[in-house]
Amino acid sequence: MMRKKPALVAVAGVAAALIAVPGAASAAGSAEAPHGSGPAKAARTAASPARTGVGHGVRVGTVPLTTREHNGTYELIDPTRGGLSTHDFFAEDNTKPFTDKDNVWGDGTMKNRQSAAVDAHFAAGQAWDYFKHTFGRSGVHGDGKGPAMTVHYGRNQADAYSDGDGAFFGDGKDGKNPVTALDVVAHEYTHSLNQATARLASSGEGGGLNEATSDIFGTMVEFQADIPADTPDYLIGEKANYYGDGKPLRYMDKPSKDGKSPDFYKPGIGRLDNSHLAAGVANHFFYLLAEGSGKKVVNGTTYNSPTYDGSKVTGIGRDKAARIWYKALTTQFTSATDYKGARAGTLKAAAALYGKGSTAYRTVAKAWTAVHVA
Repeated sequence: MMRKKPALVAVAGVAAALIAVPGAASAAGSAEAPHGSGPAKAARTAASPARTGVGHGVRVGTVPLTTREHNGTYELIDPTRGGLSTHDFFAEDNTKPFTDKDNVWGDGTMKNRQSAAVDAHFAAGQAWDYFKHTFGRSGVHGDGKGPAMTVHYGRNQADAYSDGDGAFFGDGKDGKNPVTALDVVAHEYTHSLNQATARLASSGEGGGLNEATSDIFGTMVEFQADIPADTPDYLIGEKANYYGDGKPLRYMDKPSKDGKSPDFYKPGIGRLDNSHLAAGVANHFFYLLAEGSGKKVVNGTTYNSPTYDGSKVTGIGRDKAARIWYKALTTQFTSATDYKGARAGTLKAAAALYGKGSTAYRTVAKAWTAVHVA
């Protein structure tokens, strides 16, 4: 069978979208199903020596790519990252990865189908590296196996999805704006990691925490990669051009800048239109924990993060903040965790990592209070 899109709504975030869009075009029935041979297992077997190619992506620019040489042909399979592979949804057999003769991939435009694949392959590799080098985790399941990335999903599909073992990325509403930005790919990678760990819910307050977790680590991967084509920031999906106006999908320093997301917690937040809006409070918490409140310029982007109680929060740095969130995700959070539980879980994580009397512990408490989570 071909690689198929997961369901839009599933238990515990098995399938998670980049953004919920009423009336968005569906890929179902958008084309005759290409013939395949089952799940993308071929990409994870018979590994040959890794090769270093050059990719020209739509979103990531010119980057190095780790590929595999097989019978004189290069494949978008990364033997150094568990067989991480990248596929074309509309290939005749999309269980097989992209191939190339000279190991130079794409031309930076959508005229070349390899260009979006460059984005996804590079970004997923960066996500793998971030979690391995920071937390010692190899692959989303921690089993050393790389996920399968699938690009050109659907017809005029402006969204991205994860299915626990890989992710699917559309080409935008006009077919010209692939949602393969670095932080978006890492966002979907993290959804699969959540499914393998806490299994935060896909709706309600847990759904908001689920989406925020992906935004948080998508941002951390962007900072790690630090590429010229995508300057690291606390803006979510700003390079995806989802709306066609160059604006980000979400803002971590002040979520309400998108016109929909709340800056602060209030009862009933889990009943917002979609979990991406409910994520605003946790995104805001993380920004305050990492960078602090008030005006700040990071990599040329100006932020001005408010607090519910008018307090001043001094950040502990994004690396410590991310370690606390990951520790909570993997040891404290569950499918039943809500915002109150997230506060308790991150405090326990901070105590375990840095001590109950530490500045980090006190700042976690202060940052949650600053977004009105008691």
